[in-house]
Formats: sequence, structure tokens, C-alpha cells
Amino acid sequence: MSYNAIKLVKRPFGNITPDCFELCKIETPVLQNGEFLVQQTHMSLDPAMRGWMMEDKDSYMPRVELGEVMRSSGVGEIIESKNVDYPIGSRVMGMMGWTERYVGVSESLRVLPEGLPTEAALCVLAPGLAAYHGLVNVGKPKPEETLFISGAAGAVGSLVGQIAKAEGLTVIGSAGSDEKCRWLTEDLGFDAAINYKSEALQEPDALLTQVQIDCPSGIDLYFENTGGPIQHSVFDTMNAHGRIIVCGMIADYNSEIPSHGPNWLNIIKKRLSIQGFTMPDHFDQIPEMMVKISEYLMAGKIQYRSHELSGLESAIAGINLLFSGDNKGKLLVRL
Repeated sequence: MSYNAIKLVKRPFGNITPDCFELCKIETPVLQNGEFLVQQTHMSLDPAMRGWMMEDKDSYMPRVELGEVMRSSGVGEIIESKNVDYPIGSRVMGMMGWTERYVGVSESLRVLPEGLPTEAALCVLAPGLAAYHGLVNVGKPKPEETLFISGAAGAVGSLVGQIAKAEGLTVIGSAGSDEKCRWLTEDLGFDAAINYKSEALQEPDALLTQVQIDCPSGIDLYFENTGGPIQHSVFDTMNAHGRIIVCGMIADYNSEIPSHGPNWLNIIKKRLSIQGFTMPDHFDQIPEMMVKISEYLMAGKIQYRSHELSGLESAIAGINLLFSGDNKGKLLVRL
């Protein structure tokens, strides 16, 4: 019996185009001792995939080689097993790729707790690891500090803001539409949200002025997901001894020439700390962080929403929603 998968066959230059991928059929292998077969039910689409497609070999994770199944995380159900620790019927989560089925081995995937909805696993637990680690372990927030989040309506940014509110911070975010900004303030409890695409904020210094209005006491923590013009305005509003946590730079992922960053003079004058991070460096902390994130979820302190596509092939065009900003919530593919 065969199943469908999608391979990377061409590296994107600029935007991700359909000819970068190829739909193929793969024969289901005979399981060996210790292996188990997963029928993937949900697949996550994430901005980091753009980096995994690049030519660059000098990154935090190996690139996806041409001819390999495109990498992604997902959730599925074990339908056959020769591993007593992974029985048939168990739901598992981890890196399975753009594929309908996946052969796993011990510790390649994590068994999900009973009763945890699949959407919650992909919308909260997976992006929640980056949100929690970046904010708590890297940023080291203190109550009553002011946090600014770029890409605040995204999967990671929305969780960062909610965790920060639960810990007593003032939270301001930027997003790309009025609807997303309303969701941040009216549903998630952000103190303010800025539509950086608003026509009124395209005038010189208008964005900086708006940031300063919404952050009258300055900014102590900046959780950077996007780069772009908002970065300069936030950088100029940072307080002394502020911390900048760099999680993503989505505005530049499809650019052949990255945009210019702020001048470093403020790093000296304001004694700023800037730190980038990626989760593969912290896999040993995942069980502990999952417990913390689950506590926020069970206490009703975290809300989420998903943007669901249907069918494996929908990933080919759907991944570009991440870069146009047209997705509303965590981008998922239901297989």
C-alpha cells in the first residue's frame, strides 16, 4: 500500500513557488522491531520552514536536501506498531514532514496526553515552547515591565503576550490588520495593539510616534518575530538595560537582500542585551516547559485560534499565507 508525500525539489529564491515541490507516492515499508507506523492527521506550517529550504548549511538545523520529504511537525495516530512503548491508537506529535504516513522509532515522537485536543497540541504546546523559553528563560521578565511583541497575532507572539499578561506585565503588540489588533486587545487582553500596515502609519515617524504613545514608560522587553519597520521604532523606544529576544525575522525570509537593522549606538547608550535563540538548543528542557505551558492552558489563561487548510497538497500554496499575513491563527493542514 502506498501513501502520498511532498518532496522539496527546488530551492526558492524570493517567494516560495509551487515548482519547489513535487507530490509523490511512497510504498509503506514493512516495520522492523522497535518501529511504529503513524497516520498523520494534522500538519503544522511554520515560518521556520523557509529557512530549512535555503541553500545555507550554516544554520541551527540541517537544511532539507533536494529530493527529501519537506520537513514539518504534526500530530498523528499510530496504526501499526512493533514498539511496546508506542501502542496502536496512541496519538503522537513531532517532526514527520509533508506526508500522510511516517515510520517512527523510540523518542522520535512524543506521545500526547489523553484528552488533549489535537488543535491545542499544535496551537499551544508546539509554539508555546518558543514563547515560554524566549520570554521567561531568555527575557527574564519582571512584573510591571513593558513588553512589545512584533507579529503579536501569530502562533508564538499571541502566546508570549498571554503568558506575559498572566505574569503581570504591560503588553503591546503589532499586527498587520485591524481585525488582528482587535483580537489581541478584546480577546487576549493586550493593553494595546498597532496595525503597522495602517495607512496613517506610513508617514515618516508616524509608526515611532504611535509606539511611543502606546508605551509612555518606554519598552523593557522586545520579543522580535518579524523585523521590518516596527523594529526600528521599538529599538528607539527601549529603556536602559532593556532586553531584546530575537525569535524570528519573517519580513526578511523571502528577501534576497535583508533589510538594514538599527544603528548599534543605542546598544551602548542604553546598555541593551540582544539574544537570539532556537529551540533545538533546549530539547532537554521541553518536558519541564510543557508542564508550565499546560498549567497556563488548564487555568484558562491561554486562548488560541487556528487557520485550517484541507488536504496534503494545500500546503504547497498555503505556506505563503505565513508571509503575506493572510492566515488568522496557527496555520494547520488537516490530512
